[in-house]
Amino acid sequence: MPSPIPVTRLLPKDIYPSLDFGVCSSPLTKYAHDSTLKVPAQRLHGRVASRLWSSVIHWKELRSVQPVGSGGFGSVYKADYLGETVAVKKVKKCAKNKLASRQSFWAELNAAHLRHKNVVRVIAATTCVPADLEDENSIGTILMEFVGSRNLQQIIYGCADPLEADRWLRYSTDIVHGLRFLHSHSVAHLDIKPANVLVSSEDVCKIADFGCSVKLDRGCEVSSTSPHLSHVGGTYTHRAPELLKGEGVSPKADIFSFGITLWQLITREQPYTGDRQHVLYAVVAYNLRPSVEDEPVFRSEQGRLCATLVSQCWSGEARCRPSAQDLLLHLDKLRAYN
Repeated sequence: MPSPIPVTRLLPKDIYPSLDFGVCSSPLTKYAHDSTLKVPAQRLHGRVASRLWSSVIHWKELRSVQPVGSGGFGSVYKADYLGETVAVKKVKKCAKNKLASRQSFWAELNAAHLRHKNVVRVIAATTCVPADLEDENSIGTILMEFVGSRNLQQIIYGCADPLEADRWLRYSTDIVHGLRFLHSHSVAHLDIKPANVLVSSEDVCKIADFGCSVKLDRGCEVSSTSPHLSHVGGTYTHRAPELLKGEGVSPKADIFSFGITLWQLITREQPYTGDRQHVLYAVVAYNLRPSVEDEPVFRSEQGRLCATLVSQCWSGEARCRPSAQDLLLHLDKLRAYN
């Protein structure tokens, strides 16, 4: 198996002159040493034993590959790999913006070296494939733990079962635990929404899809208009106003997105209706937010506390939003009403 294609073959070095380009290192991090690890996957009692992600995929070990879904990002498959059931994500090129699609692939690896029960685990990733599997529309392949076929979007809008307070509080707490962990390692996800939260067979939420993520330098803000971050996108219904205005990227952008997600968990309604451009403009210019006053669920004592919390999360000023640690304390108080 040949070595993975070096980053210098994908992105001109003058775009990121300060980087030390290592094997499979992410060009989206200023200090890439955490992501340049090359740890071959091993068998250990039938488990993929590598604690850190590998920059090599043993293609002959991929078996029983079955399609799961596809979208603008590429395709996802379920497969067996070294005794594990894994998800195989093939990231495709974007014809309109090839640079952004390459950046998005590397952004997927911003949390690859991290391990947490509420974050989807990356097992291996590479831009190199055998000749018989080459796909000119593919940028790279990522192997991840297979969490399951459910996501929070499906549970909120496609499930007839009631979503009682104890359940949405548990889901919310899972998400915030994951965010606190990511933020403590200077990773901002930047696309938190129900569709990007997978739910395991044990009913545990795991944050997935890091294609919009950014690795910050010790938690400092980075301008979202920086050419280094041209891939930064996210879903407009959940995107923080400072990102819409091209201002600084910080972990507080994830708190805004979580506020919209929490509102969806509580109400099981869509946050906005109407034209996309109208919503974008109104969020920035008129502080448009999902309705709280018209929702009966917010009229109980617990509901009023929830309304206050989501309002704090989606404040127009990032500095006024709570941290992930603060959110955990608020959620504990809400749980006391059950």
